[in-house]
Amino acid sequence: MPRRSAAKPILGWDDNTELIGLTLFLQPSRSFQVTSNFSTQLHAWFLDQVRSLNPDLSAYLHDGQSEKAFTISGLDGSRVGRSIQFEAEQVYAWAVTGLNHEVCEWMQQWWVKPPTEIKLRGEVFGIVRWEIGLPAMTYEAVWEQAGEGRQDDLSLTFLSATSFRKRQNHLPLPMPENVFHSYLRRWNDFASITVEQDDFLNWVNECVVILRHELRSLKVQAGKQGSVTGFVGRVQFGLTPKASAEPDYVQMVRSLVVCAPYFGTGHKVTFGLGQTRAGWLEVESVVESVVEVVEEVAELKDSVEVQRRVLIEARRAELKVFFLG
Repeated sequence: MPRRSAAKPILGWDDNTELIGLTLFLQPSRSFQVTSNFSTQLHAWFLDQVRSLNPDLSAYLHDGQSEKAFTISGLDGSRVGRSIQFEAEQVYAWAVTGLNHEVCEWMQQWWVKPPTEIKLRGEVFGIVRWEIGLPAMTYEAVWEQAGEGRQDDLSLTFLSATSFRKRQNHLPLPMPENVFHSYLRRWNDFASITVEQDDFLNWVNECVVILRHELRSLKVQAGKQGSVTGFVGRVQFGLTPKASAEPDYVQMVRSLVVCAPYFGTGHKVTFGLGQTRAGWLEVESVVESVVEVVEEVAELKDSVEVQRRVLIEARRAELKVFFLG
């Protein structure tokens, strides 16, 4: 059964925050192509940003044997054979999440004094806008909300290729045991409320079922070890009548669905795979919502360089007021 700790209050993004998601809007300085495993460069750049403020945390995130306490998305450029094309006039959204207190604390420092560009092997992306993409939370708050029955919809939408490791192979299917196992590993590693893994997964196998799905397979490059076969699309899980005999496990499933957008699903979530949203969403609608923000950013720019600096300075001023009073 879950082990409980003292409750932690949470008021926005503060010193208690354990989960947060940021979205950066990037614009390349020129049009160019990169190899399809471009996410490895974003991964390295992010860890270098951590190192610049907290070398010990960067080393832990790179070398630690526990679950990685962050995720990053890819950049959705145009596919050209085995390459990705980025256009100078386009703005691209890039998402980063923090999954424990230490990373969220670092991200708060990063946000207050943000970089203005990303340099990757000679190419430059200007950072034209920052947003909080996923609200600041604590694991305790997620657990309490789930106990109040505030997560009855157990649907998930997978925006980037999602896959699991099973007996040294890729499993490109959202089987309940694999999906909730991937979340539980991260939850048990970072949260102060934990469940016994084997008992919980046995319960998942008996009590969590797939009610409907719309999926397609997708083969992508990820990390340094070649291609991965995954899936994108939507799935709705449901609970059997016998599930109610273990209310703590029902509460845990609800909690894990809330955390899915922060955690990502499956493996290689620090290389852009497994980007997930809660709910049965039209993938096109998610893309359109990002496009609307991108277009808004584009409309704000009379001059890319001038407007970018204005936005960054305005954000810095706002955050100094927010955090320093």
